[in-house]
Amino acid sequence: MAGSELSGPRASFGDLAPRVLVGMALIALAIAADWVGGWVFAVTIAIVILLLFDEWRAMHRVSHAVGLAGMFVLAGACWLTQAGSAPYAMALTAVGALIAFIPARVAGWGLLYAGVPAIALIWLRQQDTGFELVLWTLAIVWATDIFAYFAGRLIGGPKIAPRISPSKTWAGLGGGMLGAGAIAALLAVQFGLDFDPALAALLGAWLAVAAQVGDFFESHLKRRAGVKDSGRLLPGHGGVMDRLDGAVPVAVLVALAVWLL
Repeated sequence: MAGSELSGPRASFGDLAPRVLVGMALIALAIAADWVGGWVFAVTIAIVILLLFDEWRAMHRVSHAVGLAGMFVLAGACWLTQAGSAPYAMALTAVGALIAFIPARVAGWGLLYAGVPAIALIWLRQQDTGFELVLWTLAIVWATDIFAYFAGRLIGGPKIAPRISPSKTWAGLGGGMLGAGAIAALLAVQFGLDFDPALAALLGAWLAVAAQVGDFFESHLKRRAGVKDSGRLLPGHGGVMDRLDGAVPVAVLVALAVWLL
């Protein structure tokens, strides 16, 4: 996720064109899969999450054999969730992670990092207002990314955690929170979700913070691994993990809230 990029009014937007083009294509793909739903949505999530896990494996230099076994676990978890057995999918992911801890502890954490949000999104799509819930969730992440990007580059200012991610500023975080809150409230009204607009705005703002935490966590992983991007699949964005770092915690939190309520 772009997050709260550092700069000031003279910030360069040289990377904006590829970011916009790739971003629009990814958003269109996500909305189309969400609209169709069912197995199309589940398979789409499975493919994306397998790519993410492969980037995690490569970043942490996990063997291909362990990575392949992890992919089978993730594919099985997505299948079980779509088949209506989300608890079994969670159990499979947890057991797979525990087993993966033996040859490579980091592989086990990678299974949880990839598997839990995948299960959350597929499960959310199966709810009565599944299309709207998934789109609401993803729109919050997109709004956080977009508003933080422009606010951080246009305003600049103090950095949040320069040792972890030197490009993130408080101005960017504030812009992301405002944008996410506004989008969350507007879509809650438009979709007729069971949220008061004020509550939806508040939730959107706090989920923007969660998205930023996900961004920082991925930046921390890349710094430890000594890489700039998680991959090179997406021009202007890096890898799949770079694109989904904010969506990982947000998807889990929204699914947890829906399940509890």
